[in-house]
Amino acid sequence: MKNIIGVTLLVLIALTSCKVEEKIKDSATAFERKQYAVAIPLLKAEYNKTRSSVEKGQLAYKLGESYRYTNQPEKAGEWYNQAYNYSYGVEALVRYAYILKQTEKYDEAIEAFKDIGSEIGDPFEYQREIVACRQARNWKKKKRNPYELQLLSFNSKDADYYPAIYENDKIVITSDRNSSTGEEIYGWTGNNYSDLFVVDPELGTVEPLSGALNSPYNEGTIAFNKDFTEAYFTRCGSDAKIAVEYCKLYYSERIGEEWSAPRVMDFIEEEINYGHPSLSDDGGTLYFSSDHPDGLGGFDIYISRKTNEGWDIPENLGAAINTEGNEISPFIDTDTLYFASDSHVGMGGFDIFKTSRKQNGGWGALENLKAPINSGADDFGLVVDYRPNKKENELLVGYFTSTREDGKGGDDIYKFAKVVLPPEVEPEPDPNTVTDNTPEIEYKMILNGVVLEKTFADPENPNSEVTGKQALAGTRVQVNVGDTTFTINPGADGTFQIVLDEQSSYDFFVSKNEYLSNNARFSTRGIERDPNNPVQTFSIEIILDKIFRNIEITLENIYYDFDSPNIRADARPALNALVNVLRQNPSINIQLAAHTDCRGNDNYNLNLSQARAQSAVDYLIKRGIDRERLQARGFGETQPAVDCACNQCTEDQHQENRRTTFTILEEE
Repeated sequence: MKNIIGVTLLVLIALTSCKVEEKIKDSATAFERKQYAVAIPLLKAEYNKTRSSVEKGQLAYKLGESYRYTNQPEKAGEWYNQAYNYSYGVEALVRYAYILKQTEKYDEAIEAFKDIGSEIGDPFEYQREIVACRQARNWKKKKRNPYELQLLSFNSKDADYYPAIYENDKIVITSDRNSSTGEEIYGWTGNNYSDLFVVDPELGTVEPLSGALNSPYNEGTIAFNKDFTEAYFTRCGSDAKIAVEYCKLYYSERIGEEWSAPRVMDFIEEEINYGHPSLSDDGGTLYFSSDHPDGLGGFDIYISRKTNEGWDIPENLGAAINTEGNEISPFIDTDTLYFASDSHVGMGGFDIFKTSRKQNGGWGALENLKAPINSGADDFGLVVDYRPNKKENELLVGYFTSTREDGKGGDDIYKFAKVVLPPEVEPEPDPNTVTDNTPEIEYKMILNGVVLEKTFADPENPNSEVTGKQALAGTRVQVNVGDTTFTINPGADGTFQIVLDEQSSYDFFVSKNEYLSNNARFSTRGIERDPNNPVQTFSIEIILDKIFRNIEITLENIYYDFDSPNIRADARPALNALVNVLRQNPSINIQLAAHTDCRGNDNYNLNLSQARAQSAVDYLIKRGIDRERLQARGFGETQPAVDCACNQCTEDQHQENRRTTFTILEEE
């Protein structure tokens, strides 16, 4: 799977998308910089060389991740399983279970999810995934299905994805095939950078899209207006010589047969990914996906409306569609919205869903398109084609992308047709059959919740080892579902229980004095009634962190490039989590501090750490946190976490000393 503009998994991560890929010779650097195709042989060599079972577990897990990100799920599963066998931890088993689901080994996946529940001591934690596996297994067995699929001949061994309807019965696709622009290899995938191509589906011809739309960087996911004079598309990369690039939406106009030089759309913010544009029939509303930190989590679907002054500030489509996971590749068909999600109940990876706009402007119940449109693999990028080329029995025709195994390699584009099924013949009733007086099945979904706090080796030091979790009494749980809000007061053991409505999303906001408030979400959307399991039980765990004032707490995974104060893309999740904490706890103020290792002179390190701390503060301010609540302070090398002689410190010790921390300040 490639990048945000194309292959689905990488839409989740900012891209290391420079024009000139740096030559990398060690696995740690390759993996950290997301050059997974480069990392795989290096990791294998280290795995075969080491005799340490701990190192083998760590390397096996990284190999699983690398194969997952390069769309090789079978190999990923083998390495996750190997990592778990070498005691990497439950995280490897979780990854392995999801790979089993993605490769449609549903019975094995169910057992793996049960094993995870046993290992973590919560048999209901992955009940939703077990339900999803059972549903997917039933969907695949269904014999009567209105969809017919065709793997199109123009697909290559490389990645071909995101079809868009174009003029003269053609489509435009994104591909990283050999004829792409530029000579550089993209280190993430080991393939070329992707370009836009014009395809004649009937003849199978593939030609680069003419004009200024293709570059040596990653292009893709294009949308046109009705007369094909406007194009909206994604590009990841630029001529700027920086280590990390983000994906942005661009606009171009067609004049004659030429396209104008693309320009970035007005609402684009820096250090945020945007992709997958879809334009409404009237050209007045643009749908797209973004990992904006103000969203519900991961990638969400947004809209922007065209005004006399340009495109308006984007609006999140809300919890009826978006989740804490990833929603991508929207396609608007009048009042019907198609999109892909990896978090709504589905068959494996990304599944394609549809919903219709209600009269009040909201969105109706979601419908999973099920098999054969969906599979255990990633299925996304569906578009409907209304041009007059349907056969007599076809109700709907279109295209979508899938990574399923029966393709030609990488991502492939399929044509689908929804056909009229012949009427189902009902069997003649047997006059000797006794009337069934079995009572009607009562269906119910129950959610068991628990509020917990972490326990530490040193109860007064939040930086000490986390030894476990314990029930937290005296909390208040506010529940929002639709237009209804109610409050629950959990018992002394921190537990609560509610009966869930079908096809509904629940938001929980949990608070307690002297603890940081936290939120959670649970959805029953996509969970169907199961006669074999009429009462389905789920669980949710919400953790509140105790407020430790005037104690530095290390923020994990905050990295900076050498000699640079700039926030790297892989630091954003930790800072976004801090943004969420500050939004939910508007009364607290914090100090953000940066520390360096001992290398370099004192003044240099002090100035660099101050710049890094200020960079982190600026990031929070850009995300809407009041600057009056924030302080930036650089300590240089004056307060090492590990006090070692500088020339004798290991690289791990240097890394531990290069840290970013936050401190909750005393209330004034």
